[in-house]
Order: sequence, then structure tokens, then C-alpha cells
Amino acid sequence: MGKEQVNMADTSELSLSNASNEKFWPNGWWKLFDLKVGIIPLPLFVLAAALISGLCITGELPSQITTMVVVLGFFGFVCGEIGKRLPVLGKIGAAAICATFIPSALVYYHLLPTPIIESTKVFYKSTGILYLYISCIIVGSIFSMDRKTIMQGFLRIFIPMLCGEIVGAIVGTTVGTLLGLGTFNTLFFIVLPIMAGGVGEGAIPLSIGFSEIMHMEQGVAFARIIPMVMLGSLTAILTAGILNHIGKRKPHLTGEGRLMPGSEEEISSSSSANPLKGAIDVTGLASAALMALLLYMVGILGHRLVGLPAPVGMLFAAVVVKLTQAVSPQLTGNATVVYKFFQTSVTYPILFMVGVAITPWESLMAAFTIPNLIVIISTVLSLVATGFFVGKKMGMHPIEVAVVSCWQSGQGGTGDVAILTAANRMVLMPFAQIATRIGGAINVTLALVVLSHFFTF
Repeated sequence: MGKEQVNMADTSELSLSNASNEKFWPNGWWKLFDLKVGIIPLPLFVLAAALISGLCITGELPSQITTMVVVLGFFGFVCGEIGKRLPVLGKIGAAAICATFIPSALVYYHLLPTPIIESTKVFYKSTGILYLYISCIIVGSIFSMDRKTIMQGFLRIFIPMLCGEIVGAIVGTTVGTLLGLGTFNTLFFIVLPIMAGGVGEGAIPLSIGFSEIMHMEQGVAFARIIPMVMLGSLTAILTAGILNHIGKRKPHLTGEGRLMPGSEEEISSSSSANPLKGAIDVTGLASAALMALLLYMVGILGHRLVGLPAPVGMLFAAVVVKLTQAVSPQLTGNATVVYKFFQTSVTYPILFMVGVAITPWESLMAAFTIPNLIVIISTVLSLVATGFFVGKKMGMHPIEVAVVSCWQSGQGGTGDVAILTAANRMVLMPFAQIATRIGGAINVTLALVVLSHFFTF
């Protein structure tokens, strides 16, 4: 017994001696790679900062993809990490908000180097990388869903969406009228822009229609509309984060990304074929990414033939492929891996790019008046609450339905990304596209029809 104690003491002393004699290079250096900012190991993060600074100091920052991947990743994950570490707000979606609005503020106050701003804007306009992101997210999320959810959910989700829009419009307009903003102004310049589906699909068509019907400059109309779109999206992001927090506190209210109850079996069976559990098939991942792009091209062709927005056309095509089981389970699993890669690695860089390129800080601040904020918050919360209770009444998971309702006041595709990130439910992207694009298009069309037939100027 005594010898065993001596041997154990000798062993512990030897291990302590080895630990103390361990050199920094290479083992200590390698341990630094375990410290990460977002997904970026600390040594690579420091190297990226040095190289970005060097390129900005010595001249223009190239807008090619090899450079911009580093730039967007560096700043996107920094802003995301800042949001995650904010007290209270960090748990309710501040990461997505910071990744979008911090760069917007930095641009406005001239705190971001000009080469970074110019290169980011050129990269955003010339590459269309946002649609690459959305394509891989939509296709991957649809393929990761069970077929029962797709068949039932896509039809049933329209009922809480419709109820939410009606209640939101009534509540928002009533509140604005009581605050002295005027019924017409509140409905057409605050409430409808919130539910119009974003900038490209909502604010711009609305401003064009308003300019023709009311004989006003389109720029003036757009300047009045865009702040409401942005503040509505900001409110929706915060609401989505709160919903995610409620779901963690009350698990019986959420399906953790599943819209319909009773889909656990197929999800578990599909996850068992997940290629992440075995050797990763690189060619399979490439094939899955190519399939997502091909489906987006189907959406583009559909837009040219029937006028349907390309992401929505792609969504329907992906649903058909999933329901008909037209691709192998292995390719379906690889599409899910591609989706998870874009979700974890590309979201915050995309949000940073959006903040720099198309998020005007001055417009956001101009709309920060107490009456406007009250109307916007009332409208969004009415949408979400209606979706929650109607979804629960219909037998769906109320948290997920409420998150879908958040997208009805989102800032288009970019707002969907931010809301999904705050809610931690990227798998619901297909329903986001329905709520934002189809719902927004219906709202814009009805608003302009009503305005042209029942108001004279």
C-alpha cells in the first residue's frame, strides 16, 4: 500500500514537471486556435486584422471574393460577438441587430475606413451573394423538413398569417389615429410599409404606386416609407429573440423549429443518414450546392415566364423535389450539411454586408419618434400575438407560428435572415419566404388597388 502511494506521488510529480516544462511552441501556440471570435481562431483573427489594415493603408481594398470573404467574416463576427455579450439583449437577438446596425452607424459616422465601405458596396451589388446564401438556406431547410410538415404546414400557415395581418392593420391604425397621426397616414405610410415585405419587394413598389396615385415624388414617398420598414424589422428581430427565450423557458410551446407536432420520427430517421456522422463526401456537398443553384435558376426562369419572385419559384421547386423524392437520401443529407454551413459561417458576414451596403442609419434615426415607435410596436406585437394564439388553436407549435408572423414585418430577405438568427430557427426559412414575399406582394397589391379606387386627390 505504501509503495502504491509512493508511485502515485511520483507519477503526479512527473506530470506536473512535464506540464511546467512544456514549451509554448508548438503546443501552447496550437491551444490559441481553440480561442475563437465567431468561427475564426484567434491567431487567424489577428492576422486578418493586420492584413485588412495593411491593404487599407497602402491603397484600395480589392472587392474580389478572395478578399471580401475575409473582410466580411472579420467584421461580421466581431459585431455578432458584441451583440451576444450584451446583458439581457444578448439573449433576445442582439447579435443579429448588432451585425446589421453597428456597421450602418459606423458608415454614417465615418468610423469605418472608406476602402472597406466602397469594396463592400461593390461586392454586394456585383455578386448577388445574398441570393446564393438564401438559395442554400431554403433548399437545405426544405430538405431537412419532414414531408408531413411541408404538405400540411404550407397550407395551414396562411390562416394565422391572414388573421395576423387583419388584426395588425386594425390595431396599428387605431393606435396611430388615437395618437393624432391620422388614419390615412398611419395606415398607408406606417402600417402597410411594415407588412409590405421589405425594400425591393415592398417599399419600392409602394413608393412607385404612391407617386403615381397621389402625384408625389417617388423619392419623397420612399423616404417616408423606408424608416418604417427598418424599424418594423428591428422590432420583429427583438420579438423573435424574445420568442426564442420563451421557448427555452416553456418547452411545451415550441417544436424547436418544427411547425407541426408529430414530425419527430421522420426527422430522426433523416438525421440518421446525416453524412456528418460518417466521412464527409466532398463531391456530394458540391453536388448539393449545385442543386440549390439549379433550383434558383428555375426560380429565375419562372420569374421571366409568370412574374413570380425568383426565391418563391425556387421554394416551390424545392418543395416539389422533396415531396416527389426526386433526389437520393444521400444528396438530401448533403444539402442539409450545406445549409448548416451557411447558417453558422455566412450569416453574420452577410448581415454586416447588408448593414454597410443598404441600411441607411439616418433614415432609421429620423423615424425614431415616440408616436411612430408606439404604432410600429403595436402593429408587430399584434401580428405576433395573433399568430401565436391562432396557431395554438390550430394545433401547431405556437412559438414557431409566432416567429413566422414576425417575418410579416421583416425587411425582405435580409430581415428574414436576421429574424431567423435571433429566433435560432433557420430551418423555417421556407415559411419566411412565404410570409415575407407572397404576403408582402398581396399587401402591396391590395393597398394600391384600394388607394386607386377609393381615394381621389
